[in-house]
Amino acid sequence: MEIHVARPAGTCYGVERALKLAREAARKAKGAPVASLGELIHNPQAVDGLRLIGVDVVSDLEDLKSSCEKVESTLIIRSHGVAPSVIEDAEARGVQVVDATCPHVARVQEAAEKLADEGFTVLIVGEPDHPEVFGIHARAGEKSHVVTGASDLPAIEDLNNERVGVVIQTTQTADALNEVVEELRDKVEELRVVNTICSATTRRQQAAEALAHKVDVMIVVGGHNSGNTRRLYEISKEFCPRSYHIETSAELEDAWFAGAEKVGITAGASTPEDQLQSVVARISKIDDEVEQND
Repeated sequence: MEIHVARPAGTCYGVERALKLAREAARKAKGAPVASLGELIHNPQAVDGLRLIGVDVVSDLEDLKSSCEKVESTLIIRSHGVAPSVIEDAEARGVQVVDATCPHVARVQEAAEKLADEGFTVLIVGEPDHPEVFGIHARAGEKSHVVTGASDLPAIEDLNNERVGVVIQTTQTADALNEVVEELRDKVEELRVVNTICSATTRRQQAAEALAHKVDVMIVVGGHNSGNTRRLYEISKEFCPRSYHIETSAELEDAWFAGAEKVGITAGASTPEDQLQSVVARISKIDDEVEQND
């Protein structure tokens, strides 16, 4: 059985940067409380690893009273970013803030805010309940709306505004953006589109699609709560019906590989290389066991 790993796959620059900043913060804290506001990245195993070195997770600023009550406490802003008011509130509490917002996400926030400042009604294409979208929405202000696709547009009352600007969550697909843009094109006087899909996301999606065409089984590795990993799975499933989304090698099932000659593997942007290689090793072991039993 041939095993092929899509490239690129696994952690992107923004995730690597966030993990590095978190580890540095834990080292510099020297025992003082350190916490991320929400899970730093969408990878439960990586988040558990950070807990082992002293980086806790708090769900909101009120939790800081118990988890980060000292002046020398450190709050890490997750890679998905937050509303500016959250950082201001944390600093007002005397907490040191380490901003691990992905630079690509920060650019989406800035683009949305600029469109709003110039008088555009801002549409954010993305998942309404995703933390990245929360931060973008906050920066864009009251005249902004989150849409998952063109089907959401009729529900927006002020879309008759002649000036509409569009940005998109960094881990969404070009198809999602194009669907919204095409629906708007003939309905507004001025349409400004800022394609804020992260290039790392695009490259991973393209690599996954190319590999899915060539293999019998496709394994997608990454957090079940990771939006970009889910999209890699959806893309893989479209071109390789025997596609499976797992978090760890322990989830692999021997039966998935029955009769398979070629297996493809990809991983979400929040999946460290060691987790990816663990899956490669487990599939190799499954293959060896099958050969021994033949």
